[in-house]
Amino acid sequence: MRWVEIGPDITDAQKQAISQLPPKMTKRCKALMKQIICFSPQETNLSLLLVAWVKIMKPRRADWLSVLKELKTLEHPLLFEVAELALPEESFEANIRDYTKIIDGYGKQNRLQDAENILLTMKKRGFTCDQITLTALVHMYSKAGNLKRAEETFEEMKLLGLPLDKRSYGSIIMAYVRAGMADRGESLLREMEAEQIYAGREVYKALLRAYSTIGDTKGAQRVFDAIQFAGITPDVKLCALLMNAYGVAGQSEKARCVFENLRRVGLEPSDKCVAVMLAAYEKDEKLHKALNFLIDMERDGIMVGKEASAVLVGWFRRLGVVGEVEAVLREFATHEFKYRVPS
Repeated sequence: MRWVEIGPDITDAQKQAISQLPPKMTKRCKALMKQIICFSPQETNLSLLLVAWVKIMKPRRADWLSVLKELKTLEHPLLFEVAELALPEESFEANIRDYTKIIDGYGKQNRLQDAENILLTMKKRGFTCDQITLTALVHMYSKAGNLKRAEETFEEMKLLGLPLDKRSYGSIIMAYVRAGMADRGESLLREMEAEQIYAGREVYKALLRAYSTIGDTKGAQRVFDAIQFAGITPDVKLCALLMNAYGVAGQSEKARCVFENLRRVGLEPSDKCVAVMLAAYEKDEKLHKALNFLIDMERDGIMVGKEASAVLVGWFRRLGVVGEVEAVLREFATHEFKYRVPS
């Protein structure tokens, strides 16, 4: 391919993009960036374009990295294609991290086949998977919901004696959570703690949510305790999940205890917390306690929001007493408590 410089006959958008290239970028890098910005697959072959650039400009690894960094900043659609074509180039001096970055990038886009193709190419070129590469694969398979491949890759790390870190453990735990196997995920959580490795907040939260959804109060309480043991201060969202576990299990009084505990430590109950509490009372058919709860909330300046209102309205509709809601509330309120249920 003959190298043809970009002329003035380009679109305003292309001119704008070219004008915003970093001032410190070398001329050889800007030359390639201009070509990529104005690239048209109908008129140019990207592989031949890069070959011509290498032959004429004689780039070094730093130049390749500068171009890839700018493509990533621009979120350019040709980023991965350019990165793949760079790998076999002698001037790029590819190492295993370059392959891992592409695999991880494809994983984030859920492009499993493309990631596996790069992995195969990497192995054919004599690179051996290390801890970082395998962790990226576990994370990718976990995110895609492919438990079998996530397990196989995680076990490969163990067999190779590679160190297991927060990310690798967290990824496989999330794979079990997504597969509806929270107990397996919790077992790995205990394994982590034995190694004095602690998962991130989101992993604990996902496990807690899994137990909360099915009303497994023991599991939810164990994870909630583990969160505090890991040095993570529970927030309102985590408390709401624990409350919900008790609510789903029909243990409204224990849900109320969690609600009062979160207030006791200075947290402001969210509308979600109020909604969860109302749902717990509905499941236990404790209308009287629910109304007293609402009055207590109003007295303390905690307003009922959209989600809590929806729970309350749904409950009264099932009871067939929507029209009497305000009268019932007035009967319970001996002070100036006014609450209007939306129609």
